Amino acid sequence: MSSPIYVALGANLPSHHGAPAATLEAALAAIGRAGVTVVKRSPWYETVPEPRSDQPNYVNGVAQVRTDLAPADLLALLHRVEADFGRVRVDRNEARLIDLDLIDYGGLVIAPDGEGLTLPHPRAHCRRFVLVPLRDVAPDWRHPETGRSIDALIGDLPDPYGVTRL
Repeated sequence: MSSPIYVALGANLPSHHGAPAATLEAALAAIGRAGVTVVKRSPWYETVPEPRSDQPNYVNGVAQVRTDLAPADLLALLHRVEADFGRVRVDRNEARLIDLDLIDYGGLVIAPDGEGLTLPHPRAHCRRFVLVPLRDVAPDWRHPETGRSIDALIGDLPDPYGVTRL
């Protein structure tokens, strides 16, 4: 697949790999061992939880990857890596050891399929902690459904609290 694929990474709890940034580095390595090539990645950012809460700040970033896996298979791989790292899904906005989200797969638009696959990611456009690092790896990215630029999407968000480059 030659069209860009983007994966968002986040964590705010230590894992057996160490602090959140070390966990995300290990996740990128695990994805690579599974045959997915990391083409480019953003710097890590420290971000406040959204919605705001008393949980620890997150470390977030975005990677551009290349793979021959179909979108559903890539998402399944990301979920396996999360499980291998100890993630157990309980609540939507809970603190987590790791979170890997498929943001965009070559501009495909896929409606919710009941298996958890929706493309582009249904909330990526309203998450500063995804859009800011995505802009680092894809400054010309446009939302596949709306065609809006990444700068316009970031400009639409409320106050720019809590996204700090590490």
